[in-house]
Amino acid sequence: MPDTLKAPGLHVTKIGARLGVVVHGINAKDALTDSQCQFLREALRLYKVLFLKRQFLDSDQHEKLASVFGEPILHPTIKAPHGPRYRFDAAADYEAPTDTGHTDVTFIPAYPKVSVLRALEIPPVGGATVWGNTATAYQDLPRALKHFAEVAWGIHSNNCGCNEKRFDADAQIEQQAFEGKLPCYITRHPVVQVHPETKERNLLLGDFISGLDGFSRRESNVLIELLQRYVTRIDNTVSWHWEEGDVAIWDTRATQHYAPANFESHPRLLRRITVKGDVSMSCDGRPGQALVQPK
Repeated sequence: MPDTLKAPGLHVTKIGARLGVVVHGINAKDALTDSQCQFLREALRLYKVLFLKRQFLDSDQHEKLASVFGEPILHPTIKAPHGPRYRFDAAADYEAPTDTGHTDVTFIPAYPKVSVLRALEIPPVGGATVWGNTATAYQDLPRALKHFAEVAWGIHSNNCGCNEKRFDADAQIEQQAFEGKLPCYITRHPVVQVHPETKERNLLLGDFISGLDGFSRRESNVLIELLQRYVTRIDNTVSWHWEEGDVAIWDTRATQHYAPANFESHPRLLRRITVKGDVSMSCDGRPGQALVQPK
């Protein structure tokens, strides 16, 4: 990861060895210039997670910032609250938190390429978010484990996100119809995907993966956990301790993130917009594939 990136009036400060920088010189309340937009896109490619401090954006400004990186999209299973079309409230409940490592919405073939999150209400204790670099996680794998991961395929589903439950990949398609509770999405992704812009190889795992194609539930759990540890190793991560008004922008194709449930019973509210992505691609050029999706 380069030590610095500069342009007239713009620069970054690294906060992690493997990912994460604070961007200086951007006021996202204002209309951004072409050079500022290009700087943000290049910084995201290089550093994978960007932080803009104390921006205090409204919903329209949030959407305009997300549009710098592509087309904002709706969440496929959760309706946006009234107001702007694309926002997703990431409200955490200490009693039922989403404190697991995940990549957003990997239960669809073309999952989002970028997420933009702004802080509205931050607890007085805890409440940080942690990101892991999935490219360096792949690079750290022993050679034999790389070979395995490069040919393995994961089964991702919206019925297993943010919990410890795992399912047998073969049986899941027949058994997990969700009984009408939610639209059912099940997608087959390569465990190692090639980033469409950087061409880096990244581990595509996270908590929406429910099994490995061709493996039993027990085998899948062991293998997924082994690979996942390379993503979440402390030296492969960066943490951000939020202040109200902060904005985080991350490349979902090169990261996982995690919000520890360490904020006692205090409220915590952040708002997210995601940007349309591309279908995942394996090392040998095969795309991810929807196995089950709503009619």
